[in-house]
Amino acid sequence: MNADQIKNEIVSGNTALGIELGSTRIKAVLVSTDFQTVASGDYVWENELDKGIWTYPLTKVWEGIQTSYANLATEVKDKYGVEITKIGSIGISAMMHGYMAFDKNDEILVPFRTWRNNITGDAAAELTELFNFNIPERWSIAHLYQAILNKEEHVKNIDFMTTLDGYVHYKLSGEKVVGIGDASGIFPIDEAAKSYDAGMLEKFRALQAVKQYTWDIKEILPEVKVAGENAGTLTDEGARLLDPSGQLQGGALMAPSEGDAGTGMVSTNAVRKRTGNISAGTSAFSMVVLDSPLKKVHRDIDMVTTPDGAPVAMVHTNNCSSDINAWASIFNEFAKAIGHPVKGNDLYGALFDTSLKGDQDAGGLVNFAYLSGENITKMAEGRPMFVRKPDANFTLANFFKTQLYSAFAPLKIGMDILLREEHIKTDVLIAQGGLFKTPVVAQQVLADALNTPITVMGNAGEGGPWGMAVLALYAKDTKGKSLSDYLDQDVFTDPDSMTLEPEPVSVRGYEKFIDNYKAALPVEGKAVESMKMN
Repeated sequence: MNADQIKNEIVSGNTALGIELGSTRIKAVLVSTDFQTVASGDYVWENELDKGIWTYPLTKVWEGIQTSYANLATEVKDKYGVEITKIGSIGISAMMHGYMAFDKNDEILVPFRTWRNNITGDAAAELTELFNFNIPERWSIAHLYQAILNKEEHVKNIDFMTTLDGYVHYKLSGEKVVGIGDASGIFPIDEAAKSYDAGMLEKFRALQAVKQYTWDIKEILPEVKVAGENAGTLTDEGARLLDPSGQLQGGALMAPSEGDAGTGMVSTNAVRKRTGNISAGTSAFSMVVLDSPLKKVHRDIDMVTTPDGAPVAMVHTNNCSSDINAWASIFNEFAKAIGHPVKGNDLYGALFDTSLKGDQDAGGLVNFAYLSGENITKMAEGRPMFVRKPDANFTLANFFKTQLYSAFAPLKIGMDILLREEHIKTDVLIAQGGLFKTPVVAQQVLADALNTPITVMGNAGEGGPWGMAVLALYAKDTKGKSLSDYLDQDVFTDPDSMTLEPEPVSVRGYEKFIDNYKAALPVEGKAVESMKMN
């Protein structure tokens, strides 16, 4: 579309808005009916450690949403000379899982417990055995059951529990619903029924510790919706919450809200069986859409779904790029100290390019990029740590290659289960996320780490909120197509992408690195044990 056509779409209210609450940024993206990004706005935030719990205050949730929307609206005004008064459809996405429990007055009972908390080990293990189905620590049901096991006072007052995107969707629409992809991180899903597994709900009800409460588990969970369904409309109150200036009117169709894993699948066109995607940012996760069931239950493999309900094997790691960002900040301080400040993109580009000169095994250096606990390697808490032997080849190139290698190390360990033990096959594996904004380098490291071709699309750094806007357009008009056909035939008709093959010598080097990494894991464990948090 040209500028005049886009302007007409904005004025007539045919656009779609996608908002994603990521772990470091809240971003709003306005998209035209030809899937073109019209405008965007964002807000940077960070999780807070409150009495040992990783959380985000609800005040920051709304400050971030309103700021990102206001920045988007300003860009629309500047580029097209019009105000946004109507939007055709809206979708909300957020980092998956975690725990938000509310009483009958819609008051949150305990601070939002994010996916980053590794505090539900006993509950997750007991429920996994009960269901014969892997329940990860960050899942909402694990948080609820751990609170029950801990005899937390608030549990008796629960009237409704949900995830972050489900909460925002409820406040904007009044509907207590979530998309099936996000719902699959709340409680296990029955693929045929496209809802929570009835047998597992009954097993949970029958638990002795659960029987004491007057609420019923199914009644306090949000209703499940699949992609393309109507999930309510933006209320007038919701419009004022989103846009306090009062310009935006209510009435927009609300798509089923989704987790960031679901929007990642959409934005990389990876919802069809035998496709897969990898998202790499503060955390990292891989998603492979299965064409057959796994042979057994794996504690490091999560079973979730696509936004239209197909089973997905997910490897989720709590840590990825945070340590890279921390070290880049140190180098930036040094550059300023010697009077040669460097712009962010140039700094990352220089450090990433320098890593290419390093040894294939990173010179024997090892790094643990654990800002928080890591479920894949069984670390309850995070202690970022760099370690080397005296005879290691300690150069800048090897040091930064180690940062890139370690960012993907937990993901590599988890993916080896799928690729080597379950022999899962994929037709394509597409990567997205901030690490791939710097071209080629991180993409090649990932291809070598997994010994699998990796494709990166042109929207690699901005996929999530755009993917949610696409889901909002799909909810407005499915065109009678399945989600996978809609993406193939309407959205990704001429994709901008690049594929890199693994390089055998680098694959061998990464395998040597990961052997050193695994051997040093007890050192990281001792750091967690000995260096206590304040």
